[in-house]
Amino acid sequence: MKRLRIVADAHIHAVREAFSHIPDHQIELRVLEHQDITRQALRHADVLITRSSTQVNARLLDDTPVRFVATATIGDDHFDKSYLQRRGIHHANAAGSSTGSVVEYMLTVLLELHMRGVLHLPAATIGIIGAGRIGGALARVCRRLGLQVLLNDPPRARREGASGFETLSELLARADLLSLHTPLTHHGLDATHHLLGEAQLATFKGDIIINAARGACIDNQALLGWLNADRRHFAVLDCWEHEPAPNPRLVQHPQMLLATPHIAGHSLDGKAANTWYAYCALCRWLGVSPSWNMATSLPEPPAPATIARSGDPWHAVHQAAVALYPIQRDHDRMQTIARLPESERGQAFTRYRRHYPVRRAWHRQGVRFLEPDARTVQLATMLGMRVIEETP
Repeated sequence: MKRLRIVADAHIHAVREAFSHIPDHQIELRVLEHQDITRQALRHADVLITRSSTQVNARLLDDTPVRFVATATIGDDHFDKSYLQRRGIHHANAAGSSTGSVVEYMLTVLLELHMRGVLHLPAATIGIIGAGRIGGALARVCRRLGLQVLLNDPPRARREGASGFETLSELLARADLLSLHTPLTHHGLDATHHLLGEAQLATFKGDIIINAARGACIDNQALLGWLNADRRHFAVLDCWEHEPAPNPRLVQHPQMLLATPHIAGHSLDGKAANTWYAYCALCRWLGVSPSWNMATSLPEPPAPATIARSGDPWHAVHQAAVALYPIQRDHDRMQTIARLPESERGQAFTRYRRHYPVRRAWHRQGVRFLEPDARTVQLATMLGMRVIEETP
């Protein structure tokens, strides 16, 4: 059997179960805290399995035998890809693994904004910036719900043709709310760093900005100014500049309707899928078939959420969404973090993400409506909920 030496981040879901046994290989697995993943720790490693907290670059990998790197996250902007390519180090991410979790986060946000009266569903126009796996999936659900959807994705528009896509200027002029779902890139034609800055925000005719992509896709200082400029401007952020210690004035702004600590994709099922994608990428590189069963790492889902009778279908599905995912809990924790002394905020932000309360995918837990009407069941199904009907 071939020996394979793996170093992996300790906070990857089921990391020991997944990476301790790979067909046809004798595995030597070291599981480390991210701050302990150093060049010295990789002196005798063939494979690195990491998360976004580890910068994978020359400083980390020079003079190491590492030949394969995977991140158990959907984004890989912490990889210096040019360096990895020059070194011939194969790299992979978990793109697509937590799409469902992020979409459920977004739908919970939209329903919450609707119930607060700052957004009217389905009579709203949403501008989605970045129509990849997550943005595309969100667009499909929003269209099913009856929203008008505007898509901005210049790389896709060039590949597929302009039909069906809008320029950023058109989104700024026509959308009621903007939702970002792009990677963070600093260079090139489609750089997304500060994609929404002071100039773009000044021309936005809508009132709501949501970011569940990467923090620096929005100039957070400019966003603070935009909120201050008009009491009818609102924001929802899951991703922040300067994580893990974002600007507390932005976090605590009264028009920051929901502030969460980069956990949109953190359902337990999403975390398991992150590990599965990274594990499968390693198996493909090795030319072996996966042997780990992801399902064994997941507990039985909780009992279905029971939702009281409501005369308003939108109210009913909102109650279902916040029962399945109590987003206010994450907002309240973020506010608590922002009130801590500056020296403690970063650690508290990171600690909450690493020890995030269990949240299950909507299709795993399910909902039961008491005396539901047909429209409520229809909306819940369109949202992706598993509706459990009452037995006679």
